[in-house]
Amino acid sequence: MIEARHLRVLRAVATTGSFSAAGRELGCTQPAVSQQMKALEASVGTPLLIRSGREMRLTQAGEALVRHAAGILSGLTAAEEEVAAIAGLRAGRVRLVSFPSGSSTLVPTALAALRAAHPGTRVSLEEAEPPRSVELLRDGDCDLALAFRYEGAAGADDAGDAEDTGEWHDLVVRPLLRDRLVALVPERHRLARAASVAIGELAGEPWIAGCPRCRGQLIEVCESAGFTPRIDFATDDYPAVVGLVGAGLGVAVLPQLAVESVRPRGARTVTLEPPVRREIVALTLPDLAQVPAVAATLDELERAAARAGAATR
Repeated sequence: MIEARHLRVLRAVATTGSFSAAGRELGCTQPAVSQQMKALEASVGTPLLIRSGREMRLTQAGEALVRHAAGILSGLTAAEEEVAAIAGLRAGRVRLVSFPSGSSTLVPTALAALRAAHPGTRVSLEEAEPPRSVELLRDGDCDLALAFRYEGAAGADDAGDAEDTGEWHDLVVRPLLRDRLVALVPERHRLARAASVAIGELAGEPWIAGCPRCRGQLIEVCESAGFTPRIDFATDDYPAVVGLVGAGLGVAVLPQLAVESVRPRGARTVTLEPPVRREIVALTLPDLAQVPAVAATLDELERAAARAGAATR
């Protein structure tokens, strides 16, 4: 196996014409140059230099290796400089996947701060709900996934602890926010001005449901209150949910973060009691967590979530 340090020595010997001159150029002793040349010849299995008294010249194999050494060493230098730039956050790329309400609230704040601090870091954004976003991360199609799960759901413990060994046991989990769900009712609804509402009080209403995971959580919460919701409409689009409620076509339960991203015209939010929350996290792979650009993005998402959490309290 040819080592880069041996190629540097060979090139110095070829340029200067002697071991002693090559040693002076490289800042090492003549014996050290001689030893490295012997190691290089052993690794390639053929002589590279012909020594005749004080004269030294390259063999045909030595000439070929010197010819290639320039390109190899320049490419290696370029690679080292690029890696150093990425490590120093002068450059870097992060592929981020987020669910829609995260994309419209947490992500813009985080990425604006990231760009201000590290303008050379580029972030691409794709939208996907969990579990699809988590699949993309595990498949290597993104570096960072913004995801959520409901407290008490399968894979999450009763306290909503993001460090448990549930569905994300193989990932690095950065807890960001516990997002409380609120009821959304038409502004002329009988409960529109209530201080809070139990979900059982909405048992007879037509419902507008969200994404598949949210829909499953809605059914679970309603059934725990003793009824099965009559879902008239289902859509992944939060503005559509708000529009349908605002038109008087039903009621809904939405995460507070989703409501913050939409102006609820014709609809009012009412606090749900007892509270139902979803846990919002940023996920990455253990090796990716060590990449400076990914680590910096995680930090900015955490700061954005702290600000969002303070604003919704």
